[in-house]
Amino acid sequence: MATTPDVTAPGGSPGEGADGVRRRDFIYVATGAFAGVGAAAVAWPLINQMNPSADVRALATVEVDLSAIQPGQAIKTIWQSKPVFVRNLTPAEQDAANKVPVSELRDPQTLNDRTKDGNRNWLITLGVCTHLGCVPLGASEGENKGDYGGYFCPCHGSHYDTAGRIRRGPAPLNLLVPDYAFKSPTLIEIG
Repeated sequence: MATTPDVTAPGGSPGEGADGVRRRDFIYVATGAFAGVGAAAVAWPLINQMNPSADVRALATVEVDLSAIQPGQAIKTIWQSKPVFVRNLTPAEQDAANKVPVSELRDPQTLNDRTKDGNRNWLITLGVCTHLGCVPLGASEGENKGDYGGYFCPCHGSHYDTAGRIRRGPAPLNLLVPDYAFKSPTLIEIG
């Protein structure tokens, strides 16, 4: 009497050949790939919303033309929704700032620390008081410049000198100097 051979794949169930294992593996891989693509499609909007908006990217840098600013004059501009003071220091203002002993300053910095080589007359600072974030006066014509001829914060009475250094009042630090570079003798790029 003849017997029929058992068609069983090694380690498999009766009736399933080597192709059955391959089909199952393909289904597992395809299912995993589909789930991965679905997870990425769900995660992308969540990650993308953390990127800066177009209006913020547009203000990442700002250029300022210095040609119209006379010695002793200051202007206000906006960079990243913050006021920036651009001041053309006179030789007398530079001398007065350089004569102040650094040891007398709460936040010791020289005028040279706050300006660029070859352009010591240009002082660029954020127009934000380091005490509680008010906008100091002194950049516009006729505004109170404080006791030291620089800037005066009307909120709590901080006085800054012509180099934007804190001299009196509750502010703990000098007006901050943002990153900037001269693109030409009369053009700066802030940011």
